[in-house]
Amino acid sequence: MRLPSWLATCSTTTSTTAILFSVEQTTSPKHLVSDTSSSSDTPDSAFSSSTTSDASNVSLQSNLSLQTLPSVPSLQKLTPETLNGSISFLCSNSLHPRPKLPITCLAIHGNLLYSASSHEINVYDRTSCTLLHAFNDDDSSSGSVKSISFCEGKIFTAHQDCKIRVWKLTPTKEHKLVTVLPTVNDRLRRLFFPKNYVKVRRRKKLLWIEHADAVTGLAVNNGLIYSVSWDRYLKIWRASDLRCLESIKSHEDAINAVAVSADGTVYTGSADCKIRVWGKPLNEKRHVLIATLEKHKSAVNALALSDDGSLLFSGACDRSILVWEREDSANHMAVTGALRGHGKAILSLINVSDLLLSGSADRTVRIWQQGHDGKYSCLTVLEGHHKPVKSLAAAWEGGSNGVVSVYSGSLDGEIKAWQVSVSRPCSPVSPYQVIKN
Repeated sequence: MRLPSWLATCSTTTSTTAILFSVEQTTSPKHLVSDTSSSSDTPDSAFSSSTTSDASNVSLQSNLSLQTLPSVPSLQKLTPETLNGSISFLCSNSLHPRPKLPITCLAIHGNLLYSASSHEINVYDRTSCTLLHAFNDDDSSSGSVKSISFCEGKIFTAHQDCKIRVWKLTPTKEHKLVTVLPTVNDRLRRLFFPKNYVKVRRRKKLLWIEHADAVTGLAVNNGLIYSVSWDRYLKIWRASDLRCLESIKSHEDAINAVAVSADGTVYTGSADCKIRVWGKPLNEKRHVLIATLEKHKSAVNALALSDDGSLLFSGACDRSILVWEREDSANHMAVTGALRGHGKAILSLINVSDLLLSGSADRTVRIWQQGHDGKYSCLTVLEGHHKPVKSLAAAWEGGSNGVVSVYSGSLDGEIKAWQVSVSRPCSPVSPYQVIKN
């Protein structure tokens, strides 16, 4: 299997600053996460770590990646006065879908975890981590599953073979294929009219409702499905009748990610290093380009939005996560800074509550949180995978300790289930101590 170029090893440099802070040792010291340790050195068994004020001091180094975007200031706290709270985490389970193939996609729907390994989709009960059902396992011609989304009682899956498949959960808890997008009816409506064809390459034309390359991302908002593809197009589908409403050539290179805010603003990230912002003006029928965000110097692989849509996070092969904030004077985003720390390409991003999670080709997951001053802290690093972390899924479980269930899927064919708890103590905790080598 030929892996995409964004998995190529990125060179790194080691920072000369180490940060010491108070850690409550709940397991033996060898189980504590170190930013500089190789994930292959981390035991597969469950472990936990939490920061508190009355615990013994344990060294934890934080090595930042080379600043590939020197013009963008760092947003993370290097020498914060205090910690806003404490974090503890536990690797509660490891899932190994069979056959052992790279995990290409994860998604959560209620109490179900959907995991894609190549063309096969496995469904797990999140409480017991037991396998409930597997589907699309007999259709290897569909290629690997790139994305999974849910809308109006249907399950939408994006595939390598340029198609989007629509599934329905039956009363017997099995998944039945409903149709493939574009539907036969949608094709027949446009088949005989030359104006409905577009040139996709030399001597080849397709209906404008068809993707011409792998469908890499899906997003859902207000009854609409947004799909992006390596063919450089953004397409918009209506979930109720599964018709394609719009097709927009959005970029000059493959599109890797899409995100949609509650107000309908669409963000697309591409291998052309750009993020484009799309919106539909009042009383207009078509989406138009609002802005082009250009700060990354390499392919954009992942996008995530804050809960209120005011912040956009983008991850790229340059190992940085850029934070974009909506400007009051405009209907688009402006970059405010970068989060650095990963040693290789950023492959996945997800925002849950006030936490940002990032998965990387360096085989780790980082958890970030914004403070009251607008700066970000890397709360912890989740290690244990032996290959790049390609996909993340997370769900806020609530409770006084702010428990978040996190699932990380890797190209090593393993899914790790984490329980992360973030709490804010009433009394301040011990300050960071900075040591320079």
